[in-house]
Amino acid sequence: MTETIPLGDSALIVRVRERFEDAPEETLDEVLRTLEQLRNAAIPGVVELAPAYTSVAVFFDPITVAKASGRPDEMFDWLATQIRRVVNGARGRRHVRAARSDVRLVEIPVCYDSEFAPDLDDVGRHAQISTSQVVDLHSAAEYRVACIGFVPGFPFLAGLAKKLATPRRDTPRKEIPPGSVGIGGAQTGIYPLRSPGGWNLIGRTPLKLFDPTKSPPALLRAGDRVRFRAITREEFAAFAEATAAEESMKHESRSSRAERGSSHSKPQIRRRVSVGGPSLRSG
Repeated sequence: MTETIPLGDSALIVRVRERFEDAPEETLDEVLRTLEQLRNAAIPGVVELAPAYTSVAVFFDPITVAKASGRPDEMFDWLATQIRRVVNGARGRRHVRAARSDVRLVEIPVCYDSEFAPDLDDVGRHAQISTSQVVDLHSAAEYRVACIGFVPGFPFLAGLAKKLATPRRDTPRKEIPPGSVGIGGAQTGIYPLRSPGGWNLIGRTPLKLFDPTKSPPALLRAGDRVRFRAITREEFAAFAEATAAEESMKHESRSSRAERGSSHSKPQIRRRVSVGGPSLRSG
């Protein structure tokens, strides 16, 4: 039976499973299936859906839901009923297979050089293995994006080798560079933006995980499978240089389009204001 829990006055939590650790793959598949079912149902008033480890958050517009329910004082119960009908009425094995068919495998290049891995030694000491073994274990596994959160585009990745599980740092850093790969407890993840954080940093990727100019802006999404590929410091530099060049070309292209648009509008402005007076043409 699907459990719905109020979350403030404009959201609720749809609890899919009680625990993630008992069956990570099955739990994540069920969460993603529930997400897709609710998205396809287009329940009036629902404005956003956000998957997590064992649940889906449903954000809604209270005014729209109140109108759709016909009973403003019972709008939460009405919405919860609609959700249960959608989720409980669509269960079946064929939905599980459909959800898995959309899963992507994304390879993330990571440089584990000491310059980018200030906590690699600490992780090795905690696991009682060498730093090279830490890198081998971390880059050999296949991970699954359990959810996106903390900051825009931050992927929480399930599938970390148990031996690499390391408690978060006692004192979080005030600033972590974007692209930093870290371990926090039994999870690994990637910081997409410059932000504070308390995870153990063991490497860095030159990939840009969050770009607000793209659609969608986040590189990864819940359900994706992820593999890390170890690269050298030289490969990291070359990749970063190529990315910077690409960004520069995009910026120049946008600027050029803006200039062309501006030049098309100038004659109209001059005709409007230069009658009986000096022209605004510069140069």
